[in-house]
Amino acid sequence: MTIPDKLSLAHLPTPIDQIRRIELPRGKKLFLKRDDQTGTELSGNKIRKLEFLLYDALEQGCDTLITCGGVQSNHARATAAAAAKLGLRCSLVLSSPTRVLPAGNLLLDKLFGATVQLVSPRDFGERLEEIMQQLADEATDRGAKAYQIPVGASNPLGTFGYFLALQEILDQERALGISFDTIVCSVGSGGTYAGLVFANQLLQAGKKIVGINISQTADHFRLITQQLWQGFSQIAEVNEDLTEPLHILDGYAGRGYALNTAEEVDFVRDFARETGVVLDPVYTGKAMRGLMESLKQNHRLFEASEHILFIHTGGLFGLFPKAEEFLLD
Repeated sequence: MTIPDKLSLAHLPTPIDQIRRIELPRGKKLFLKRDDQTGTELSGNKIRKLEFLLYDALEQGCDTLITCGGVQSNHARATAAAAAKLGLRCSLVLSSPTRVLPAGNLLLDKLFGATVQLVSPRDFGERLEEIMQQLADEATDRGAKAYQIPVGASNPLGTFGYFLALQEILDQERALGISFDTIVCSVGSGGTYAGLVFANQLLQAGKKIVGINISQTADHFRLITQQLWQGFSQIAEVNEDLTEPLHILDGYAGRGYALNTAEEVDFVRDFARETGVVLDPVYTGKAMRGLMESLKQNHRLFEASEHILFIHTGGLFGLFPKAEEFLLD
């Protein structure tokens, strides 16, 4: 198969840590793949995908990046940081129901010099393609060349980021003398989960890849994964169908994307106090809560799981705008 070229922006390989100070069912061990440590400004899972997309952008002679997300999008912040690092312009289309003061990721977006356009959730859902194309046209009018990046950098090219991440994990297994039978990640736009699934099939790694969706439904992301395979397999020059089981655990999206319940907030707080590890409220907090509850319930997906690796996809900066929700004493 063919792996496309990419930039080298993330600090890799990211470490794998065992979580010891937390109660787990007998016979279960939990480890974290610390992709929250891919870098400070670039931290999180998005930069693995962006390495491929930004190489492509530079190869095409683009000098302006256009992307989108929620107002506290980790992907948008990583794109803005990478653009500053590479000397590119960056325009962000961010969904927000109200005007907000710069904080968390949004503050960093502005510090990196990105141009931010806040749009209503309705316009984001119904007019996003039109708005992004308008920004691209404006770039063309001023003599620039724009490169559009979808939500989460989750397109077929971006999935190669987590294809290589599974290769990295397999190398670390050999070094650590551990074999992970189950790998778990949050699913928000689908690219991280898809890349792991594709690698598991093509590398014949024999892992169970479990996604926990933090928005939409499991069926929605199964469809997204199938669609991503079509483009991925063409780029990779792979002539086979996707046959890997698509394990996606539904039921932990809560109030929806970037919205939290009191129980989710309490879980993030308690996990930090028990382990010294900070999860984020949008992705890893919901997904880790789903994993822990499923383990306690002896969910069928994890019955045979002994060594479980959870991908910590970052998101620390998204905590700060939610400070009032935590009511820490």
